[in-house]
Amino acid sequence: MDEDFPRIVSVDDHVIEPPHVWQTYLPARFRAEGPRVERSGVSHMGSVGGVYSWDEDPSATPCDFWLYEDLRYPMTKVMAAAGLPRDEVTVSPVTFDEMRPGCFDPAARLIDMDAAGIEASLNFPTFPRFAGQAFSEGRDRELGFACIQAYNDWMVEEWCADPRLVPITLVPFWDPARGAAEVRRNAARGVRAIAFSEIPAYLGWPSIHDKDRYWDPLFEACADTGVVVCMHIGSGSRMPSTSPDAPPAVQSTATFTNCMLSMCDWLFSGLLERYPTLKIAYSEGQIGWIPYILERADHVWETNRAWGGVADLLADPPSTYFARQVFGCFFSDRFGLENLADIGEDNVMFECDYPHSDSTWPDTLDVAREMTFGLDPVVVEKVMRGNAIELFGLRDRLPALQATGA
Repeated sequence: MDEDFPRIVSVDDHVIEPPHVWQTYLPARFRAEGPRVERSGVSHMGSVGGVYSWDEDPSATPCDFWLYEDLRYPMTKVMAAAGLPRDEVTVSPVTFDEMRPGCFDPAARLIDMDAAGIEASLNFPTFPRFAGQAFSEGRDRELGFACIQAYNDWMVEEWCADPRLVPITLVPFWDPARGAAEVRRNAARGVRAIAFSEIPAYLGWPSIHDKDRYWDPLFEACADTGVVVCMHIGSGSRMPSTSPDAPPAVQSTATFTNCMLSMCDWLFSGLLERYPTLKIAYSEGQIGWIPYILERADHVWETNRAWGGVADLLADPPSTYFARQVFGCFFSDRFGLENLADIGEDNVMFECDYPHSDSTWPDTLDVAREMTFGLDPVVVEKVMRGNAIELFGLRDRLPALQATGA
């Protein structure tokens, strides 16, 4: 272990839910209809815009599928890439037997974290998708809410039983008041993060500009309890692209644009004015684009507010709210770090993205050292761990921090 570099707190990794989650944590009356895993064969698989397609053939390559109502969700090597050579990370079927155990087993994950210099890790869901939207899209609302609570119980009680694994929980989009109650239920047992959609209007729900303030009960609960609203790229279920025939590399390069659009939404929504203690974080969006958006947003607020529809929503320039309440996250963005003064050293956190194809694991520590070379050690400490420790309340969670006061 490198004693000269901070132990990393990764604020964006992923867990592939093990097959027993809902069959164990759902109330008995829901288990027959709850999510379950089935193995089948796949002869061809592809992906356009993050939507998988495949030809099923029982005699072909085995693939594990999650089943839920009409949803059939395949496991792929792209989502379980840890330990695979880069040239083998393809949109192709995989089973739990073939995955690296750290994808779904917490004890194995801790071993993999140690190998990469990672002290603590916050993990977004896989099968329910990054904001848990699968359950908000289902027909049976009572089943969907039971699945959300079962996931949250598993996340808190089993996956995050070791304090180095940091919980992030789900909420129902169809009922923000019920979501607020779920926020408070989980905050009472130490949860400081929920997964939310970067652009809920993409999912068919009211936008955060909704004049009836649809989301207010949820955001009020988060503000009251210190729970961070975490938005992962793709949590709007629509990945940016230029054309239907553009290669996936175009989408992979442009993924940050959803975060950029979402941040424009939030900066001009008035929510950060109404809830000054509410914190939001953008996962896997990188940070190099942030300085210009802040510059442009402030310019628009100053010059175009008479017709821009926000004169009565924002008392101060948008960058003021960013500095106070918004966090960007990155795993590979040297340009962003070179312009950290224009972003804010207190507003940036690091991530690993285990076990996805973009992940820096197992070279995370080397990548972090290279990217932060030449930065003030105080700044490196903040970006690699300190900002995340403060934002997610980890001083109360990690015994080592309590002992050392780090």
